[in-house]
Amino acid sequence: MDYLSREALLHFIDLALAEDLGDGDHSTLASIGAEAERQAQAVLKDRTCVVAGVELARLIFHRLDPSLDFRAMTKDGEWVEPDKVLFTVSGKARPILSAERLALNCLQRMSGIATLTRQLIQELEGTRARLLDTRKTTPNFRLCEKWAVKIGGGENHRFGLFDMMMLKDNHIDFAGGVALAMQRAKAYREAHKKNLKLVVEVRNLEEVRQALDEGGAQRLLLDNMDATALHQAVDYIAGRVPTEASGGIGPHNLREVALSGVDFISMGALTHSARSVDISLKAIQS
Repeated sequence: MDYLSREALLHFIDLALAEDLGDGDHSTLASIGAEAERQAQAVLKDRTCVVAGVELARLIFHRLDPSLDFRAMTKDGEWVEPDKVLFTVSGKARPILSAERLALNCLQRMSGIATLTRQLIQELEGTRARLLDTRKTTPNFRLCEKWAVKIGGGENHRFGLFDMMMLKDNHIDFAGGVALAMQRAKAYREAHKKNLKLVVEVRNLEEVRQALDEGGAQRLLLDNMDATALHQAVDYIAGRVPTEASGGIGPHNLREVALSGVDFISMGALTHSARSVDISLKAIQS
């Protein structure tokens, strides 16, 4: 699945516009003539950030009116200083006003996520660890949030429940243990001809041993382990399977976790705790 396909992006935009517009943007319809033309610019207001969502904003404006003249003044992934103009849009005033809030919501949220991601990646310099997002995303906004992580330089974990088999603590406990859960997962994958990676969450060194003895996992997720336990687990695994650390990880301990030697670090905070950036769209007076 290409979650950033044009079809997927337009589907997201259509749903979001339907939520906002309902049976019409009555404020705009009442106050602005159908043929009125205006120009506006998006300006970064509060802090230096990694901008993300400019290309999505272009699609949003053009979804309401393909004839709008959208001109980007910066690119997704660039560091931008306050008061920088991110883009201008000109043409019919009505679609500019109707698309404004959706475009800004996406731009502000995505830029906050991209900025946090870029800052945290800098903490990983000199280690082998690669930073991943999670499924801890805003409902119906996952596409944008995962896109923002990529723009910030991070990598995407599974998009949903359908594109990877991940046995987490509750799967393991409900199934009766690591070995049983893995056996059932491998049998299901074979029976249904699913070419899916199998990731197994382990909480201690004993579960690491059980997962390695059973075999067949493409990655072991070391869940909520402290630095000492992470080092022990990585040493014991010894490169037999890629490793991922997750749970309880934030800016305060990210580098310590990375120094354990894990291959991946997944952080829900990338998407659930990033602070949005303040961006406004202002009319350009002619």
